[in-house]
Amino acid sequence: MSTAKRAGGVSPNRVLAMLLLVYVFNFVDRQILAILAAPIQADLDLSDAQMGMLGGLAFAILYSTLGVPLASLADRTSRSWVITGSLVIWSLFTAVCGLAQGFWHIFLARLGVGVGEAGGVAPSYAVIGDYFPSERRAFALSIYSLGIPLGSALGVVAGGYIAARVDWRVAFVTVGTAGLLIAPLFRMNVKDKPKPSGDAGAVPSVRLGAVAAVLARKKAFWLLSFGAASSSMLGYGLAFWLPSLLQRSFGLDLVHTSWFIGAVLLIGGSAGVLMGGALADRLGGADRAFYGWVPAIAYVVAVPLFAGGIWTSSVLLAFLLFLVPQALAYVWLGPVTSAVQHLVEPPARATASALFLLINNLIGLGGGIYALGQLSTLLTPHFGSEALRYSMLWALGLYLLAALLMALAGPALRREWVAEA
Repeated sequence: MSTAKRAGGVSPNRVLAMLLLVYVFNFVDRQILAILAAPIQADLDLSDAQMGMLGGLAFAILYSTLGVPLASLADRTSRSWVITGSLVIWSLFTAVCGLAQGFWHIFLARLGVGVGEAGGVAPSYAVIGDYFPSERRAFALSIYSLGIPLGSALGVVAGGYIAARVDWRVAFVTVGTAGLLIAPLFRMNVKDKPKPSGDAGAVPSVRLGAVAAVLARKKAFWLLSFGAASSSMLGYGLAFWLPSLLQRSFGLDLVHTSWFIGAVLLIGGSAGVLMGGALADRLGGADRAFYGWVPAIAYVVAVPLFAGGIWTSSVLLAFLLFLVPQALAYVWLGPVTSAVQHLVEPPARATASALFLLINNLIGLGGGIYALGQLSTLLTPHFGSEALRYSMLWALGLYLLAALLMALAGPALRREWVAEA
């Protein structure tokens, strides 16, 4: 730990804490739209399909595609500066969402949020890879990934409270402004590790095409990417539409919905993220296939529990049933994001992570939320207000597909793992 501190000029734990803080804001800004869906739909007269576009395609199009060149830029220049600039851009456009007067106004603002967040995650993965050794990296990435349940929980609770007490527009402006305020603090505390080069003034060349060519030949990369994308279609879809389900089918108001979702994300999500990283580091040390097998087992167990929570009519039973599968849904984050970084040499980590995120987010985030919303719209003539419930139940098959792909990735990881010096 002391060596890492001397090399980077700052404690790895402080770097991890600052990256986690920024990731929390990343998901606050990303997920606040879900809890505000009902008042936004009422105010702007939007359908479920349009809300699905705002939560999925509007964000994912540029978020997924720009992540690759921005990660390549981070590998070639400064990862910390790219993250800082990204934080400023996505926070600014989150605030702009509060000014929207129609569908296309808020659609374009969400595009801007996606542009900003495109440069945040992959370079952060790479910074963690630089500061933490291989045998501790999955757990460190799990700590960072706590930003997902923490940010999502904070977004739905704070967004729901502000919207109920004041207005949904104020909620967007408040969280966007808060992100702008922490950008200087992040830049002061997070520094890049020195580039691995014999000449102190030289920067190693990381070419996007070369990294893509390496990954294209690795079976594990494709299996992990499409496995994660399949699970993300359901994961993002449930995260976005569950608040609407609770209000339509369970009769909860906005504030109680925010508390329900916030508690499920905070308790279940946090436990699952940490469990996945700890299991991967422990089991993966003996057999690297467990970096794929641990998520596969979690997906299979989660399906019947999610189905029970969606199907029941009891709020209390739904809460209890959602806690465990919500944890299992996040188990993959530490193992898979760590495994992807071990498929390339260290200087190419951000680029490799971005190529993984391109597939995961373009399919998972871009397609999942819209697909569940569109399916709900199509089922409405048959099931009325319960259409969203049936849409979620039918989509659970995506977790079984994800489990199959992750299980197949395990043996491939044994052959294709890049050991560090």
